[in-house]
Amino acid sequence: MTIDGLPPLREVIDRYELRAKKSLGQNFLLDLNLTGKIARAAGDLSSTTVIEVGPGPGGLTRALLAHDAARVVAIERDERCLAALAEVAAHYPGRLDVIAGDAMKTDFPALAEGAQDVRIVANLPYNIGTELLIRWLTVADWPPFYSSMTLMFQKEVAQRIVAAPGDSAYGRLGVLAGWRTEARIVFDLPPQAFTPPPKVTSAVVHIVPRTQPLPADGRKLARVTEAAFGQRRKMLRQSLKGIGGESLLAATGIDGTRRAETLSVAEFVTLANAI
Repeated sequence: MTIDGLPPLREVIDRYELRAKKSLGQNFLLDLNLTGKIARAAGDLSSTTVIEVGPGPGGLTRALLAHDAARVVAIERDERCLAALAEVAAHYPGRLDVIAGDAMKTDFPALAEGAQDVRIVANLPYNIGTELLIRWLTVADWPPFYSSMTLMFQKEVAQRIVAAPGDSAYGRLGVLAGWRTEARIVFDLPPQAFTPPPKVTSAVVHIVPRTQPLPADGRKLARVTEAAFGQRRKMLRQSLKGIGGESLLAATGIDGTRRAETLSVAEFVTLANAI
């Protein structure tokens, strides 16, 4: 079964001997129903430039193009996958640009220059997904270069992204995501949907930037949350000691006997602005 006249993904993987590498955080998604569902979750893509990280053999890439993405820019570090992606590019002339490189070293705002609408849609490699998300949430310019992000994570990470104060999953990711965006889990994906199957359930998260988030320096907010949740069982007066906790708490009027998981996003912003 194919959606575009190209060979089935399993055939592509066998032909190019694309065995997933654990060192690259690879788990290939082969289920065409699910790749199509992810593409649809990103909305109408007919006038959109989609940035995809870690396309692998091109399953999600093909779904995005089949669902009328105007242009896809795919960043792939694994040179083994480039020939398979070149086949997809040839099948969709002028609509797929493949960049052979490391997403961790990529200037994403530069990729978005000149595009009217940019969305990030990706089955992110497990080993860099969280770090990439933090970078995208803390970009200097806001509104950011993207209008939305539709991203796949391990379900545990997805729950941390959408968590609210008081939730057991609430932490640094929940604060950073809640500060500047609205995030929701769209659907889960079982391990057997992937090759090789991971040991955990995955989930797709849709993230939309807030137009006017509370003003704060993203680096300072990341610093405060890292300190507070790095010792989350301790009171704030202890966990924030390394970044001037007593003076920060005095300046903001926040009770030092509280713990990090009880603070709202606005309170973390207040602490960051007091640094």
